[in-house]
Amino acid sequence: MPNNTTSTQRGRRAPKGVMPRLIRTIFSFYPVLLPITICCILVNAIVSSMPSVFMQNVISIVEEVYRAGDWASVSGRIFRLVIILVTLYVISLAAGAAFNQMMAIITQGTLAKLREKMFAHMQDLPIRYFDTHNHGDIMSFYTNDIDTLRQLISQSLPQLMISAITLLSVFCIMIYYSIWLALAVLCGVIVMFFTARYVSSHSSSYFLQQQVTLAKAEGFMEEMMTGQKVIKVFCHEEGAKADFDKVNDALFENSEKANRYANILMPLLGNMGNVTYVLVALVGGSLLLNGAPNLSLSGMALNISIVVPFLNMTKQFAGAIGQVSNQVNMVVMGLAGAHRIFALLDEEPEVDEGYITLVNAREKEDGTLEEYPERTNVWAWKHPHHDGTITYTRLRGDVRFYDVDFGYVPEKTVLHDISLYAKPGQKVAFVGSTGAGKTTITNLINRFYDIQDGKIRYDGINIRKIKKADLRHSLGIVLQDTNLFTGTVMENIRYGNLEAHDEECIAAARLAGADDFIRRLPDGYNTMLTGNGANLSQGQRQLLAIARAAVADPPVMIMDEATSSIDTHTEAIVQRGMDALMTGRTTFVIAHRLSTVQNADAIMVLDHGRIIERGTHDQLIAQHGTYYQLYTGALELD
Repeated sequence: MPNNTTSTQRGRRAPKGVMPRLIRTIFSFYPVLLPITICCILVNAIVSSMPSVFMQNVISIVEEVYRAGDWASVSGRIFRLVIILVTLYVISLAAGAAFNQMMAIITQGTLAKLREKMFAHMQDLPIRYFDTHNHGDIMSFYTNDIDTLRQLISQSLPQLMISAITLLSVFCIMIYYSIWLALAVLCGVIVMFFTARYVSSHSSSYFLQQQVTLAKAEGFMEEMMTGQKVIKVFCHEEGAKADFDKVNDALFENSEKANRYANILMPLLGNMGNVTYVLVALVGGSLLLNGAPNLSLSGMALNISIVVPFLNMTKQFAGAIGQVSNQVNMVVMGLAGAHRIFALLDEEPEVDEGYITLVNAREKEDGTLEEYPERTNVWAWKHPHHDGTITYTRLRGDVRFYDVDFGYVPEKTVLHDISLYAKPGQKVAFVGSTGAGKTTITNLINRFYDIQDGKIRYDGINIRKIKKADLRHSLGIVLQDTNLFTGTVMENIRYGNLEAHDEECIAAARLAGADDFIRRLPDGYNTMLTGNGANLSQGQRQLLAIARAAVADPPVMIMDEATSSIDTHTEAIVQRGMDALMTGRTTFVIAHRLSTVQNADAIMVLDHGRIIERGTHDQLIAQHGTYYQLYTGALELD
């Protein structure tokens, strides 16, 4: 099960180091476009701070006119200032339009590339990851977390940059004109800062928890949708509602608290901005009335041409702080989503230390094998050696276990001292109660999991030396739970061998006994399947899975209770196809019905991860042991 405790604990504190990594990631995707966009943002933000400077100049000129009474002498200066201001505004408008267009490209491009990276990385993760993480939670990476990241990149980051540059520009202008008035603004800003910090610290923790509970809610919904028939059959509707209410209430509580704090922040800062505005007006008026000397970098005397623009800058300053505070919660949510996405990307991929590969081969005149570029229906293990030589071993399907111990977690061993062999063409069956270790053994053959002790050899080669993709390519598997993909029946069969022609897929379907029902479908082999083949019966879906394994034509087959979902009549049809399919192949069969394994070359009876009996059907019956009791009904498989 997923480690929900860890997820919740992570959700209580803002992730560190995520923002720099996110920016590095965006830059790696757009090393040219991102700097250009930042330059446009800089131009837009700096120009937006200029009107106060022009206002000061215009008011100063108006004061001159008032004193001299000569409008004609200053009209040209005012006109030039207006032209410059209009030009700057046009530049600002062009920069704003440009960066918004480029941000759309950067945002959607970054999300698309991240989805590609996540999906590609997910294909490299071990089966263990999917066994220990809720599937709905994994889906949340591609929906909720990506969406919060979209808002962060497209809205919050540009707004934060604009606000920060505006704050710096406006404050520098304030210091230039009057340090006294700048200090008055600073007093109000300090109060606003600590207020915003207090409110945001409370809301951000709840926003982070909201992302975690939202993923849990999606996981719960995915589980309920998948198991809807089970819910109906066992009349568990009321129980499902009660369980959903618990998940939904947790999401509501975190969301409500987060937004409650967030919604009071802007009005609070807005009113504080108004108070600061009044404070500056009072201080400025008092200084003017008392004729106080001005302290500034400009050296200008304090007059109305400075106080009036200062009031406008105060509003601009307070507004920029409000914008920053308004984006804090979106930033926290976006960083929480980015943190989860990077956590997925940081998951250790499946380790593959193998170097022996599977290749097409042909036999030379001297009886040795050589690699051949085209399909020959002869496969060989290509084994490079340290001295530079390469040897080829024919793929025959000889599988042997030597004293194998295994546990899904190191402290709990589930398989003990497993030793067995399956010679090429032999059929080995595993029987035993649920949890005895039957499926676990087959999972070790294809290296879904690696053993703790012992050895597994495939055609005399330690399977750790074989590349996992090549190892699995040599194995055909029919699982108890069938997975069909959206596509035609033909495409689902061809999934076992993408190079197979239509004729080969049809032959595989005939071998599995699926051809008859496929031709009765509305569009035959071109019938579209959706929802994991929801328009087919469980038995028909299983037949397609067998056909898919048949078209792969591997030397080793693993049948994990492949006929458990098929009725007795269909089983007889499938069994004939399976017998034909297993001919000449090494086959491992996990049996629920003992009638399907009577012709096995060896039957392994497992109990609590140990092989307690082994032999042919007749030999085990003669022993009058556990197998005998299972076969005669004295002991039942549970």
